[in-house]
Amino acid sequence: MSWALRFLGVGNAGAAVTLGSASAVIERDGAPELMIDCGQEALTAFVHRYQALPDALFITHVHMDHVAGLERLFFATYFDPARRGKVRLYVPVTVLAHLQARVADYPGVVAEGGANWWDAFQLVPVTRGFWHRDVAYEVFPVRHHLPDTAFGLRLPGSVVWTGDTRPIPEMLARHADAGEWVAHDCALHGNPSHSGIDDLEREYPAPLLARCVLYHYASLEDAEALRRRGHRVASAGEVLPLAAPLSGRVP
Repeated sequence: MSWALRFLGVGNAGAAVTLGSASAVIERDGAPELMIDCGQEALTAFVHRYQALPDALFITHVHMDHVAGLERLFFATYFDPARRGKVRLYVPVTVLAHLQARVADYPGVVAEGGANWWDAFQLVPVTRGFWHRDVAYEVFPVRHHLPDTAFGLRLPGSVVWTGDTRPIPEMLARHADAGEWVAHDCALHGNPSHSGIDDLEREYPAPLLARCVLYHYASLEDAEALRRRGHRVASAGEVLPLAAPLSGRVP
């Protein structure tokens, strides 16, 4: 059995059209296991790659470059009797109210009436972790805007996905302590909500930086600048082979 992380897109909000919305898919034996975030460009990339819609997603936070594709996914799912109510959405509980307000609360979700946005999905609220297809995942808060509005994801022993964040050395000391690859938000220059490469080089030890694969940057030129500094930088469509996840339980 093989595991991999496929980067659907690697750009920040301003570069989503050229670099793709920051999103990835955890694959098992080449098949999609879990999609992480669902921007418009990410959903398009998913359908192009797998010739199908996702049936399980984890949402890190609700900025539109990470959730705008959910509206299109709703319509494609709600009107398909074979899929309606079966597409799993794993959503951190403190993110749920924001997702409801931003995407699900539009009045008259279908013109004919009689439908709620959540009718299309199987909502699974999560706190510290969850089970998906007999595999345990961990969830942890990151530093992006206000507290408890953005979260990272760990497949223990395989990969950590930070989502949008400032440096989080205290979280990665706990949630990336088994040799995992760390897919990390990083641009050439940081800001109050996102990491820059100077931030990571200052706050992370060299062994951790060696396991980081950087995404959510602003341009191809910035990606090359990051590589010239000796860092691994993801490209849209790239597949990162993973170690098999550790057996365990949700913490």
